[in-house]
Amino acid sequence: MLSLRRWLDRLEPLFTKGGRYENLHIIYEMVDTIFYSPPDVTPTAPHLRDGIDLKRVMIYVVIAVMPAALVGFWNTGYQANLAMQDLGIAAAPGWRGETLALLGLGYDPASLADCLWHGFLYFLPIYVVTMVAGGVWEVLFAGVRNHEINEGFFVTSMLYALILPPTIPLWQVALGISFGVVIAKEVFGGTGKNFLNPALAGRAFLFFAYPADLSGDAVWTAVDGFSGATPLAVAASSGMAGLESAGITLRDAFVGSIQGAIGSTSALACLLGAAFMIYTRVASWRIMAGVFVGMVATALLLNAVGSDTNPMFAMNWQWHFALGGFAFGMVFMATDPVTAAMTNPGRWVFGALIGVMTVLIRVVNPAYPEGIMLAILFANLFAPVFDHLVVQFNVRRRARRFRQVSS
Repeated sequence: MLSLRRWLDRLEPLFTKGGRYENLHIIYEMVDTIFYSPPDVTPTAPHLRDGIDLKRVMIYVVIAVMPAALVGFWNTGYQANLAMQDLGIAAAPGWRGETLALLGLGYDPASLADCLWHGFLYFLPIYVVTMVAGGVWEVLFAGVRNHEINEGFFVTSMLYALILPPTIPLWQVALGISFGVVIAKEVFGGTGKNFLNPALAGRAFLFFAYPADLSGDAVWTAVDGFSGATPLAVAASSGMAGLESAGITLRDAFVGSIQGAIGSTSALACLLGAAFMIYTRVASWRIMAGVFVGMVATALLLNAVGSDTNPMFAMNWQWHFALGGFAFGMVFMATDPVTAAMTNPGRWVFGALIGVMTVLIRVVNPAYPEGIMLAILFANLFAPVFDHLVVQFNVRRRARRFRQVSS
């Protein structure tokens, strides 16, 4: 690492003011701060020094999401290998098949390596396109504003890629992340000033602009000619009996071996990430708890009400938790520190609203069986209101206390 430090120091004069590449200083600064702490730190009082900065927070989030990503890679490959086995397809077409052959891997659904690498080869181009397209916008806005490139995009890009289906066209990947970065974040001033989660905003844009590629039965398994509905879609049409006849168990849903987006199907992996983020204090446990309590309460209420025409009323809270992207959204999306509520009471209400809205959308809305994405975006709009009400309540409470003491 010492040689890398010396090499970066030799390059620095070229990127500082007056250097040949001074216009590219933001890129040099981004590379330098990836490996080393910034040189401009506060040395003395009265300022507070802390080892946690934005870069380290983002690194912690990436570490936390890795279990979900790894299970997602495996499940994507597992679903594809199962479909290929059913359809009698011997090898994946194009560069993926050539790469797997070069690695000496096959298409056995029972092989961890075969499934993991096959799924990773579907995730890789999606993530590369996300990084390139979104990175261009990040560099462009940073250059225009003469700001540093923010590390938050690394988390946004990872989360965005994991909530997409493996069959999505790459040009739509670029379009979605462009919408998320530009419209949902940069036009409002960049990281820290946006009120919508950029990854979810990009995903929502694609869902409403190109629903055929983001929903339906043919987008969740990366094999041409194969169709299979997600468990939520099965439950919405046939209820719990449909899940049972399809052979889908609660264990499968909890582990993540079911149809769905690349990295958001495993509730178990998401809980591992939640434990890490709560331990490192980079995410609010109050928001997660609020989402969970709101979901459970609403599910129990609808179970008690019941319905003769809507089978989703009978789905219990355990299935709501394990199916779809609920756990992923609760852990990684709802806890976004920028777009979530910032006061402790506000976090409880913010999380509860997400849980309630998720179940209502899943149960009452016949056209959209998933609900966590829209519920979080809806709650993002009200997060400043919750914080404002909490602050005003505290102001009035303290004013009353002051008047009582004065009198």
